[in-house]
Amino acid sequence: MLQSLYLGRVAYQEALRLQAEIAGHVVAGRLRNVLLLLEHPPVLTLGRNADRSNVIASDALLAARGVTLHHINRGGDVTYHGPGQLVGYPIFDLRTLKNPSGRRMGPVDFVRGIEEALMRVCAAHGLAAGRVRGLTGVWCGVQEQPPAQERKIAAIGIHVARGVTSHGFAMNLTTNLSDFNLIVPCGIPDHAVTSLEKELPPESPLPSLEALANQASRQFGLVFDQPVLAFENLEALREAAARDFPAQDTPLQIPSEVQRLRGRADAPIKA
Repeated sequence: MLQSLYLGRVAYQEALRLQAEIAGHVVAGRLRNVLLLLEHPPVLTLGRNADRSNVIASDALLAARGVTLHHINRGGDVTYHGPGQLVGYPIFDLRTLKNPSGRRMGPVDFVRGIEEALMRVCAAHGLAAGRVRGLTGVWCGVQEQPPAQERKIAAIGIHVARGVTSHGFAMNLTTNLSDFNLIVPCGIPDHAVTSLEKELPPESPLPSLEALANQASRQFGLVFDQPVLAFENLEALREAAARDFPAQDTPLQIPSEVQRLRGRADAPIKA
């Protein structure tokens, strides 16, 4: 089962704490596979192997524009999150998933699945999108004739610990694309970014961020072969986690890595 929740706008540090909280529930078996869908204020994130020089803007400029910066444990280099961008954090137990060959799904299979789900989201709005060989993410212009340039509409970077994923994807809906000038996106020079708003004809209706989140939830359910259960709010999800806990036969043991990430995970998260 896929348990999905749309949270609206959430500060990045709060989202990190919430991911750690949910990961603890998934590891303990109190929640199934959870897809958190939300939006962030302006923020830059640097993955494990990110090159700090790929942040072009000075610290003073970032501060003046209200952009915060976080070093995190996902894969990938530097990326930008901001208003008008759908961010998804799939916190999935890979041991519950199968790849197309019927074997247990690994991290690479999982990333390919995220790409497939997001390509289907684009297709649902009349936009053709695909993959670029050797790169992660979802791109527009892949099938266009030269000299057209591929344009990235969704970035992906995950972390896996004890078989449970965290972090995820960012898909541009009405994102201010000029904010990507603060960085070398994903550490790739001449990296073009785009959005659903930019790619669709002007007369085409744009979905709201929540409608795009609902579409993403449906496509994740289809791609990963999971029935989707949507929760109305965070409290309902937490109640589901507490419903059958504590277990009668197995004491809870939160992995040390989750404890480290969790921080003040019990603090309330306001969407």
